[in-house]
Amino acid sequence: MEKYKLGEKQKQLADLIWENEPLSSRTLVELCAEVFDWKRTTTYTMLKILCERGIFENRDATIHSLISREDFETKQGEEFLQESFGGSLPRFLAAFTRQNRLSQKDIDELQKLIDEHKEG
Repeated sequence: MEKYKLGEKQKQLADLIWENEPLSSRTLVELCAEVFDWKRTTTYTMLKILCERGIFENRDATIHSLISREDFETKQGEEFLQESFGGSLPRFLAAFTRQNRLSQKDIDELQKLIDEHKEG
């Protein structure tokens, strides 16, 4: 099981928590019933999975994130890159550009990232 790979429903729940945290367990159950039409047990089952992965914690009936959405997305990208391309960013870019053309804006942004990395 990959720590940062989430199913569609898990990602939806994570996004809902990030948008509303901190929130009580009761509020989360009410939000999930309203937004997803989930039962209380479904909400708690999904929350348990996210807590086991170290993304959130349910402390004293209040849900808090252990990792920000931005940090999670960074870790998710790193996990994908490692799993799919052996951690090689050049291999990923080569595979991506075989099917997709980079715009001049994309090229400029990538060059800026490379230049910043060289300097830093």
